[in-house]
Amino acid sequence: MASITTDLVAVEGKLWSGEATIVTAQTTEGEIGILPGHEPILGQLVENGVVTIKPVDGEKLVAAVKGGFLSVTANGVIVLADYAQWADEIDESEATRELESAEDEDTRLLAEARVKAVQRKNKGL
Repeated sequence: MASITTDLVAVEGKLWSGEATIVTAQTTEGEIGILPGHEPILGQLVENGVVTIKPVDGEKLVAAVKGGFLSVTANGVIVLADYAQWADEIDESEATRELESAEDEDTRLLAEARVKAVQRKNKGL
């Protein structure tokens, strides 16, 4: 099975590194799917997005991301996010409360990303 070397890195550190069969990300130009052999690109991540990684071995990984870039080269995919958190680590009801009570744009965008990541993980999308 073809794979692409993938890294998900946030300001706090590396969240994941390995071989994936597909990586999807929400960019300012729309959602993009990266398969092995994809042409090189550079994309800007949205401020309230989701990144999904399907490892060669194991379950699909879903992360909430806030800002950053997606870089695809001949060597692989690197997702450099200002913030990233695994959907499995997010309490959906808490994230929903944060979204409803957000008093500023940054808090609202982060809460949106967290809610979307949990929903994507739960729906299997």
